[in-house]
Amino acid sequence: MDTPFAKIPMTGERIVYVRQVEVADLPLEVQEQVEVQEQAEGMKTIYAVHRSDGTCLALVADKRLAFALAREHDLAPVSVH
Repeated sequence: MDTPFAKIPMTGERIVYVRQVEVADLPLEVQEQVEVQEQAEGMKTIYAVHRSDGTCLALVADKRLAFALAREHDLAPVSVH
C-alpha cells in the first residue's frame, strides 16, 4: 500500500499506536473502498496507526512504513501487541 497521505490531523497528543490488523476484520465500509481493495489485494494483514482515542489515522502495508509515516508527521509511534 503506497497511497500518498494528506497530512495526518494533529492534536495535542503526539503518541500514536501501531497495530497489526487482519484485512478481513476491517469494517465493511473500509473494505469496500476502491483504494483499500486495490492496495490490499492479496494481503491478509496490514498495519493501522491510531490515536489514543481509537481513531484510525492510516492503514499501511507494513510495520516499518507505519512507524516511518508517524515519525514523518512528528508523532511518536508505539507498537501495540
